[in-house]
Amino acid sequence: MELAILPLAVTMMMGPQIVSAVILATTERPVRASLAFLAGVALAATIGVAILRALFLLLGGETLGRPADHGSLGTIIQIALVVLLAALAVKNYVTRASAEPPKWLGALMEAGPGKAFTTGFLLILLMPSDLMVMATVGVRLAQAGESLAAAVPFLAATVLIAALPLLALLIFHRRAKKVMPQVRTWANTNGWLINILACLIFIVLILA
Repeated sequence: MELAILPLAVTMMMGPQIVSAVILATTERPVRASLAFLAGVALAATIGVAILRALFLLLGGETLGRPADHGSLGTIIQIALVVLLAALAVKNYVTRASAEPPKWLGALMEAGPGKAFTTGFLLILLMPSDLMVMATVGVRLAQAGESLAAAVPFLAATVLIAALPLLALLIFHRRAKKVMPQVRTWANTNGWLINILACLIFIVLILA
């Protein structure tokens, strides 16, 4: 699968996704909550890519064409994704003054493993930007006639990005405990900027 795996994984986790991971790493039981969150992210990303790959395969790999074929249906789908992402970025910029963090983010401070798992699972499957990333992966897999196993590096990178707050807590412990609340506050305040950056990274990735 010819994809820039790391940028795709970063795009998957930018926005409320990574903010959630940071918040969970600052709870009273951060390890249990964070591990449950990671499990939800991993399962959702795997299911999402598998379903989208299957849908694109139903269209037929030959119908989608090859990635290098600029007139292929697969390329047209990716161009449509670019347009949607550009519109989403513009919307985030226009509404930045009134943008507020979702109320459920604050509730994560009291989240146990069950809620953390559900949050990770639903964030990946319901976030428009993540659906677009997974659709791109699904298109490439279908175009190349590759199995879901070819997406394992992408899935692993996504989980690794999601695990960074937990890893920072485990490695740097005291320092991380001081810094993470500040990171959480900044991310909550500048969520619109994070969303725009995610859209721009993905647009560049598709066009490149």
